Amino acid sequence: MTITKNCHIASWIAAALLLLFVLGAHLLPALLAGLLVYELVHLLAPRIHLKQLQGGKAKVAVVALIATLVVGALTALIVGLVWFFRSGAESLPMLMQKMAEILESSRAMLPHALLQYFPANGEGVKESAVHWLKGHADELQTAGKEAGLMAAHILIGMIVGAMVSLREVASDYVHGPLASALIERASRLGDSFRRVVFAQVRIAALNAAFTGIYLAVILPLAGIHLPLAKTMVVLTFLLGLLPVVGNLLSNSIIVIVSLSQSLNVAIGSLVFLVAIHKLEYFLNARIVGSQIRAAAWELLLAMLVMESAFGLAGVVAAPIYYAYLKDELSARNLV
Repeated sequence: MTITKNCHIASWIAAALLLLFVLGAHLLPALLAGLLVYELVHLLAPRIHLKQLQGGKAKVAVVALIATLVVGALTALIVGLVWFFRSGAESLPMLMQKMAEILESSRAMLPHALLQYFPANGEGVKESAVHWLKGHADELQTAGKEAGLMAAHILIGMIVGAMVSLREVASDYVHGPLASALIERASRLGDSFRRVVFAQVRIAALNAAFTGIYLAVILPLAGIHLPLAKTMVVLTFLLGLLPVVGNLLSNSIIVIVSLSQSLNVAIGSLVFLVAIHKLEYFLNARIVGSQIRAAAWELLLAMLVMESAFGLAGVVAAPIYYAYLKDELSARNLV
């Protein structure tokens, strides 16, 4: 009994140190990618009825095929999103350029007190951009390297997640007490990830659906057609996967683009988006909160603490880490 208890304590300490190391070493994308592949394989595998397959090799082959398809589908999705945002009339550079043009041309609509914060003309915008690029050249070069490194981390994370899901089927090794305790920690973390992330995906999908209805149905019925509506809907979904911060970014983009029509349209868009996100906060508390048995204030407090310690990565990790912590404490009847 003493050995088992000590192994559980050691596994909790190891799990805490590893989770902190993931944030400190900027490995969160790899962890999330691995957990995503692992949970998707576990979600799809029962539909194949593995227990009915004869022989371990057949089960391994089926799980390997599922894992390969999951990794391939996620990779294709990422490549497709990159292509969508980098090419064509609906590309992200086009959206950024359009927003710059709108801000420049909307000076007459802005209150006089705000005009001092905006360049006087297009040449001023260009000079400001060139000056900023010269002053941040090293940072931009580092950001490019970090983007490539993040892509490599995501790919490696997906491969590791597939390999772990495959090993569960292929291995019949009896683990010792410490290894069993560590596997339990990993299983609880994966379960917390599934409950939080899958719920957040549903919320982001609802948010994107409401935004799409507003941009593609409500505004056109009023005779208003905003440019780059498809890009804004896709961005709303992707940014909606980030709690709180994502909503602020997507709202800002839509309101700025709405200025291309008039200040009244921009105000109307802001009012609509605020109303939608009030509903979203309610759904967030109901969906995510019910999944991890936490109130909305608990999640917000966890995100505030994690953001102050680890920045944006802390905001992304906070719901998952908090769900895992609460699951561990609940299993011991401590909360």
